Amino acid sequence: IDLDELCFVRNFRGDSESKYRELDLQMVRAEEARQSGEVPGTLITFQDLSRAADMKFPDKVTWFQDVVRGLRVPWEDGHMAIRVRRSDLLHDAQEAYLAMEADEFRKYFRFEFIGEPAIDAGGVAREFYEIVSSQLFDANNGLFMSSAINQTCMQINPASGLANESHLDFFRFAGRLMGKALFDNHLVNAHLVRPLYKHILAWPMNLHDLEHLDYDTYNGIMKTLDMDDVSILCLDFTCEEERLGSHETVSLVPNGGNVSLTNENMRLYLERQICYRVAERTKEQLCALLQGFYDVIPGSLLSVFDFQELEILMCGLPEIDMADWKAHTVYEGQYEAKGAQHKVVKWFWEVVEEEFNEESRARLLQFVTGTSGVPSQGFGALQGNDGNIRLFTITSWPLAQGTFPRSHTCFNRIDLPLYTTKKQLKKHLSLAITMEATGFDIE
Repeated sequence: IDLDELCFVRNFRGDSESKYRELDLQMVRAEEARQSGEVPGTLITFQDLSRAADMKFPDKVTWFQDVVRGLRVPWEDGHMAIRVRRSDLLHDAQEAYLAMEADEFRKYFRFEFIGEPAIDAGGVAREFYEIVSSQLFDANNGLFMSSAINQTCMQINPASGLANESHLDFFRFAGRLMGKALFDNHLVNAHLVRPLYKHILAWPMNLHDLEHLDYDTYNGIMKTLDMDDVSILCLDFTCEEERLGSHETVSLVPNGGNVSLTNENMRLYLERQICYRVAERTKEQLCALLQGFYDVIPGSLLSVFDFQELEILMCGLPEIDMADWKAHTVYEGQYEAKGAQHKVVKWFWEVVEEEFNEESRARLLQFVTGTSGVPSQGFGALQGNDGNIRLFTITSWPLAQGTFPRSHTCFNRIDLPLYTTKKQLKKHLSLAITMEATGFDIE
């Protein structure tokens, strides 16, 4: 089975007047997906979007912000005053954002913490988005949960409805909050799992995206692909969901408990696992979040970015302490004995520190750890999929087995070939961290 052929895109239909509980979201094959080439409210064409997509990231950001300025309602035509209590910030923010019509998000916002004298010249807004996003995406609220491979990234909690009856309102609010922050060039203090960024962009999903959501399921499926006869596993077309301590059996196809997995239907099994894990199990929440986002920014306008760029655009470039990064790196294989003094490792750090810019360093982190985010405690606090500390790891890789580096995001590990020149290392490392977002297979 060619896994690259098993690609699906979410098909999201509905407008801002629809109630998200009635929207239709389904996964369609990537080759069947269609996306609008028009940006409502502008004269932008598909050709304009294509040209912007080919720009370097800083130029894309400038282009995007120019378009957004054209969508903004002038101050004299109306603006919004957002008054919130610091003591009940999340509640007040949600109430204010959900009370607005979609077109009001194109107006200027002025924030005020009730009882505080600060005038919002930008600083109050930055504080608002930082605090509200931190509280909203806190796993203790039950709306979001940590990624399966990185504790700093958040995914939708499939059981969010059990934790909060009005959870769909919160997801609509989350989409509007992120969309408005992006519209106004503010950052949010929350990194999302890769599949969520792909959903926002309507990018194709494949089996490897499951790794970010459910590592055990992903790992189990990958092992079955190496088997000569999968029927000996006695699996069927169902999966188990745990919801607040109780287990629920979900059928992936009609009457899935009576459909045994065989070599002949393995492809269908993979297709159903992908679609269920990345979208269907959180369909209502995803609809609400996406609609909230598109209440503010047209989805077609975001199509000029890749999913790595969208994370950087929404969360900002990380402040990377190179000394801390190097001090908390583990070396394996032929690099273990000499560590940072090994010739290839020296080249690696010279390229990363001296020749890569901030964007490239962020992409490298995304390539190896699954996110551009760095733990607040520094690289010494990097965690793996099991929640235990797993430091950034560089492992040697025979050049004869492949010229491109490979990443293992669940272990924060990069397999770095034993290059013969620094130029060769830079070329292949640069291509690897870029090609991941474009979808090319570096194998």
